[in-house]
Amino acid sequence: MKKIIWLFVAVLIVSCKSEQNDFVTLNGKLKTSGVEKLLVQGKDYSKEILVSKDGSFSDTLKVLDGVYAISNGNDRLTLFLKNGYNLNVNFKGEKLSDGALFNGNGAETNSFIENKRMFYVSEDANPKTYFKLDKEEYEAKLTAAKSLLKSYKDDAPNLDSIIGVMDARNDQMFFRYVESNYEKVHENLLRFAKGTSSPEFVNYENFNGGTTSLSDLKGKYVYIDVWATWCKPCKDEIPSLKILENDFHGKNIEFVSISVDKLNAYETWKKMVKDLDLKGVQLFADNNFESDFITAYGINSIPRFILLDPEGNIVDANANRPSNPELRELLLELGI
Repeated sequence: MKKIIWLFVAVLIVSCKSEQNDFVTLNGKLKTSGVEKLLVQGKDYSKEILVSKDGSFSDTLKVLDGVYAISNGNDRLTLFLKNGYNLNVNFKGEKLSDGALFNGNGAETNSFIENKRMFYVSEDANPKTYFKLDKEEYEAKLTAAKSLLKSYKDDAPNLDSIIGVMDARNDQMFFRYVESNYEKVHENLLRFAKGTSSPEFVNYENFNGGTTSLSDLKGKYVYIDVWATWCKPCKDEIPSLKILENDFHGKNIEFVSISVDKLNAYETWKKMVKDLDLKGVQLFADNNFESDFITAYGINSIPRFILLDPEGNIVDANANRPSNPELRELLLELGI
């Protein structure tokens, strides 16, 4: 009889241990004051979480296993949520996007995600960081990056399989891109290194009439925007480019936009330049992506920005976009 009772107790204990809540408990504390609520969003899911005056929050959420964003307006952080988690989020800084430390059930997978996020927003995830290195340095850098990412995986033996599959695919895509493009891009970086002579465009149609060649602009810095009317990322840069052009108007720099639209979009180009009141030097390439200037630089995706010095030499063959504050800083450093 005693054996039966102890067997029953043992079964009860196992049953209690295996029981799992069908919801997530999410709690933490913000370092930002004045926030009244946070929003948790995922596919077909949205819930507001109230925040106390001291910045603390706690709520339960019934979710489907997957990736979610917790946000305060446009400031957000990615989480992996799964029913049964009891997750505590300790934000590192004033902004959610500064990252977080995690405790409780679900911490392992979310800590892994945070480590990977920090890697992919760092220079270690910028292909140019690898492409600019010589072969020996490149191979050492690549090995170090792979080793670092492996250590994150080793530190998360119970990583949720959903994240594991997604993560493996992302890493594979990143390293495949770096390894398959290193030789070509590294060669181009040497060919188009700072101080080398730039390829030239010759007699491109100017929206304001006549034609313009790169040689016509010697004596000034030249910031070239290679774009097309169908390219959304290109058009997204237009407001920043207009501000930059206005702020440096009359300075020793020309802002040149070269459209690589095909001939059947010629009228669309003219209309867009007029309707958007685009400034600077607006040019139409003589043979879209097959134009000599475009192929010489190996341009196969846009937008692409190039900065040249007054002698027509390259300052940066893959310059920052107008929306990047570092471009303005560079122009000021150059004394423009």
